[in-house]
Amino acid sequence: MRPREIRPGVSWVGAVDWDRRLFDSLIPLEQGTSYNSYLVEGTEKTALLDTVDPSKTGTLLQALENVGKVDFVVAHHAEQDHSGSLPVVLARYPEATVLCSPKAVELLSAHLHIPEERMRAVEDGEVLELGGKTLRFVHTPWVHWPETMSSFLEEDRVLFSCDLFGSHLATSDLFAAEDEVFTLAKRYYAEIMMPLRAAVHKNVDKVAALSPVVVAPSHGPLYSRPEFIIDAYRSWVDGPSRNLVVLPYVTMHGSTLALVEHFAGALIERGVKVERFDLTGVDLGRLAASLVDAATLVLATPTVLTNPHPLAASALYLVNALRPPLKFMSLLVSYGWATNAVETAKTLTGALKAEMIPPVIVKGLPTEKDLLLVTELAAAIAARHEDLGAAL
Repeated sequence: MRPREIRPGVSWVGAVDWDRRLFDSLIPLEQGTSYNSYLVEGTEKTALLDTVDPSKTGTLLQALENVGKVDFVVAHHAEQDHSGSLPVVLARYPEATVLCSPKAVELLSAHLHIPEERMRAVEDGEVLELGGKTLRFVHTPWVHWPETMSSFLEEDRVLFSCDLFGSHLATSDLFAAEDEVFTLAKRYYAEIMMPLRAAVHKNVDKVAALSPVVVAPSHGPLYSRPEFIIDAYRSWVDGPSRNLVVLPYVTMHGSTLALVEHFAGALIERGVKVERFDLTGVDLGRLAASLVDAATLVLATPTVLTNPHPLAASALYLVNALRPPLKFMSLLVSYGWATNAVETAKTLTGALKAEMIPPVIVKGLPTEKDLLLVTELAAAIAARHEDLGAAL
């Protein structure tokens, strides 16, 4: 795509990846993604803000074909989807200096072998004068790597926020359609930012204090109404828990599914919302997004050689890594001859602070007595949600 003007002298020169369906060999991409690179042209100097994924280097170079000189390349983040084209860009513009945070000097050298003499570390709050365009660098560590920073274009009040406020969305729209992007931005937050909520909270406040009029992230469309995405982030980081049980499950011979069906029905009868995820075909992004503000997680699993089914164990590992702000947890476990599934599950979720409500453990096909225990678990969860004041 050709450069697209955001403000006079400020252009989007990135790449839309319409067909990519998996990120980091882990994250499903329902609607592709984009790698946003921005060009800021002052009367004296020109800065390129981030590059693109190596798979789209040619697209970036084409967008820059009429740009004779780049004085600075700002590397907000060392990960390859932002900096992967940096070696090629530096070869095209041998006079360019890479500006990055002090920590990024080390990481860009390690990951992309950028010569240290081509880089200069910038301090938090440092400004760069381009001639009528002033970039202020804002360190935003752990959003989501330790070296990450943002840039603020003072005259136009554009915040280049890197991964913060991003979304995986391939679109022809330069600016976000809010009703379209909300779910994808929440999903992105869950996958990338949720494990680092404390840092995200601090840095959202830090960049919001700049009062931007445009937010330009590194993935997905830009925001012409910054309060939309800033308020959304604040609700995801600090908002109340929803009256929601997330119910991932896997079944082998039907016993676990019988527990799931009865449990979901008992919750619904008590006014508790349920989101079920069959782990044999789960979209991990949807599962992650459901955990952002859910009050409770209940995992349902059969037993394989005394442990949770491998798909269930993998789900627990993922939840533990994402560290959602769950209030309560429990399990529905079925087994044939012996099980250590509960003990293993507790080990796999050691980073979570949720209260473990006593699980239901069933040998073989559930009996009426077993289903009564399932009903009691649903009642206990509903009572806790009511005490918590969780809202639908």
